[in-house]
Amino acid sequence: MSAPKAAFVLVHGGWHNHSVWNRVTPILEARGFTTLTLDLPGAGVNAIAPGSLGRRPFDPAAFAAERSPVAGVTQEERTEAVAALVREAAWLSGGKVVLVGHSAGGMTISAAAEQVPDLILAVVYLSGFLVPNGMSLLAMLQHETLSSALAPRLFVGDPAAIGATRIHAGSTDEAYRSLLKASFYADVSEADFAHAASQLHCDEPNGGALAPSAMTPGRFGTLPRHYIRCTEDRAIPLTGQDHMIASVDAAIGGKTTTHTLVSSHSPFLSQPKALSNILIDIAVQSLAAANVEAPRRLGT
Repeated sequence: MSAPKAAFVLVHGGWHNHSVWNRVTPILEARGFTTLTLDLPGAGVNAIAPGSLGRRPFDPAAFAAERSPVAGVTQEERTEAVAALVREAAWLSGGKVVLVGHSAGGMTISAAAEQVPDLILAVVYLSGFLVPNGMSLLAMLQHETLSSALAPRLFVGDPAAIGATRIHAGSTDEAYRSLLKASFYADVSEADFAHAASQLHCDEPNGGALAPSAMTPGRFGTLPRHYIRCTEDRAIPLTGQDHMIASVDAAIGGKTTTHTLVSSHSPFLSQPKALSNILIDIAVQSLAAANVEAPRRLGT
């Protein structure tokens, strides 16, 4: 019997795109793992900025009020995009997939894992939204354990009116840029922060924030799940991370395996090697467990 194989599918968080993984994927691939990333629907190359963003002179009031061009993007579209990439990764590698989601990407990996559990080796949340069945990201964000989160202070306009949660990553206002850095990139160099900010799109469609989490014990609940805690995170505070872990463990059964990085919200920039080592360890340990379990299922 040949040894099981694994691939990685890496899913970015809100306002980000696939490029956040650019320092991680070479490390994973050097260890022989197939690694795939994507820009979610409405993100990265699929993002469409409101027209007011590029008009000069810039009109802050118009920017805050304009309906988002990506308001119609649904969580279902994002879920299917990731599920399709999982299928591709499994086919390319001839094995199962370690599915990793950062921040708001946690909502999408939960939904995708529920859809294609037979292709998943493990599901990994990197300071991600791990939300019990029936609860939305927005509802979780309003929990008291996330009350110190800085990211909501970046929001521009009324999300209900514009159909998206909007930020202004290209703002030249020093206070706003300082808040952006503190929220997402507190331990990242100024040069890396400037580049990362230039890659952000401004609108996250409301579909992702309002869709209820869908995870059942018989599908998602059968998968090994891991959570990489980021102790200095000010976008999703550690108290909120730990609350989500405990909530899902209580709701769905089993225990989430935790790992810890002393980092802000973006260790893929500040600590790519340390993050990659955790991901590789998860894959290796999951493969070893699968290798033990397979003969048991066959009765050998």
